[in-house]
Amino acid sequence: MISFGIKDFIDILLVATMLYYIYRLMRESRSLNVFVGIMIFIVVWLFVSQVLEMRLMGTILDKLVSVGVIALIVLFQEDIRKFLYNLGAHQRVRTIVKLFSPKRSSEKNKARLKKNIMPVVMACMSMAKQKVGALIVVERAQGLGDIIATGDVINADINQRLIENIFFKNSPLHDGAMIISHNRIYAAGCILPVSHNLDIPKELGLRHRAALGMSQESDALCIIVSEETGGISIAQGGHFRLRLTAEELEKELTEHIS
Repeated sequence: MISFGIKDFIDILLVATMLYYIYRLMRESRSLNVFVGIMIFIVVWLFVSQVLEMRLMGTILDKLVSVGVIALIVLFQEDIRKFLYNLGAHQRVRTIVKLFSPKRSSEKNKARLKKNIMPVVMACMSMAKQKVGALIVVERAQGLGDIIATGDVINADINQRLIENIFFKNSPLHDGAMIISHNRIYAAGCILPVSHNLDIPKELGLRHRAALGMSQESDALCIIVSEETGGISIAQGGHFRLRLTAEELEKELTEHIS
């Protein structure tokens, strides 16, 4: 007689959830066919070893599975890293972490945020009016040392005029991204990973693609000023918010940089 209890239900639920997230990960990385192939192989392996009880074939498939797991980790190390990062960056996980983090003085924190956010907002609004293209990456919990290494280190206080001068059309650093780290303009002229998402609107240019790619691979907040339209947008968590006003940009920066 087959017994089915609560533990079996939880077991099936956990496996289904795991497969669903693996499916989403593979779909986003355009490796869906690989996922389907793996699932077919697992079904054949279980059928041969558990149902038909073919010892020789089952043993061969068992060995392939043990070696295949290592091969998959090597082949999909970037996707696995992204999956684990997204798991750690989940809102509920971050809430739990904050409970064990030392609390800062709210008034001092607000004053520091205001001091560092307003020059960025004012610079973006000024560049938007003049249709000067800009790409600013604000580092958050995840370090961006590998991105900083692709540009020139500045390590200066956050200043509106400095931001505008860096992105001035004749500046040698205007084509790259500026990195704001630890409340300082840390580097400029940095190269960002470009997103290959096919759903990005065609009217958005390379700066937007680079910003989206950066937001997909880190928790950074990316600000884009369009050279064509003067529109201000942000990319965060693999999503865009387009055509922001000064108030909306200030609100986004305040909410995500705390």
